[in-house]
Amino acid sequence: MTEITLLHTFGYIGLALIIFSESGLLFGLLLPGDSLLFSAGFLVSVGYFQLVPLLILTFIASVTGYTLAYYLGKKYGIRIFKKDDSFFFDKSYIERSENFFDSHGGKTILLARFVPVVRTIAPILAGVGGMRRDSFLFYNLVGGLLWADGLIILGYFLGKKIPDIDTYILPIVLSVFVVSSMVPSFFYLYKRHVRRRLARFHIKS
Repeated sequence: MTEITLLHTFGYIGLALIIFSESGLLFGLLLPGDSLLFSAGFLVSVGYFQLVPLLILTFIASVTGYTLAYYLGKKYGIRIFKKDDSFFFDKSYIERSENFFDSHGGKTILLARFVPVVRTIAPILAGVGGMRRDSFLFYNLVGGLLWADGLIILGYFLGKKIPDIDTYILPIVLSVFVVSSMVPSFFYLYKRHVRRRLARFHIKS
C-alpha cells in the first residue's frame, strides 16, 4: 500500500512534514493526511513506530501548520485567493471553504480537520476574516488533537484488535476517510434540526 511504503521510507519526520504541509501550505491540498495518520497508527500496533513520540510529533505538526496558515491569511490572504487556477489550487476550493465557514462559524477550524481541501483552506480564511486569536488557538488545539492523534489511536487500536488487519487495511482506510469526511455534515444537519425545533417551540409559545 502506498501509505505504508511512504511511512516506511520517510519515518517520523516525513510524516510530521506531510501533516504540517497539509495543514499549513496550499500544495498540501493533495496530500493524504487521513490515510497516513491511520496507517501510522497501524504501524505502531506492529512495532514499527512508538506511540507517544508519534502522537507528540503529529500533534505539533498539525497545530503549527494551522498556525502558519492563519498568519499567512492575515498577511497575504487576499493575494493568495487571487491566484490563478493551477494543478495545486482551484478557486472553487475557496467557495467550498467559505460555505463551510458560513455554516459552522468558528467551529470550522475544528470540523474542517476532517474534510479534505477545506482542512487546508480554513485556517487561511480564518486569518483573512480576522478570527480572534484565542478562539482560533482553542479550536486549533482541540482539532489537532482529535484529528492527528485520534486517527493514529484508531489505527493502533484496530491493529491490535483485528487479526491480520494488514489484509483489510485498504478498505479500512477508505472507510475512515469517508466517515471522517461525513462528520461535519452530520453535525450541520443535527444543528439545523435543533434550530428548526427551537423555532417551532417559539412559534407555539
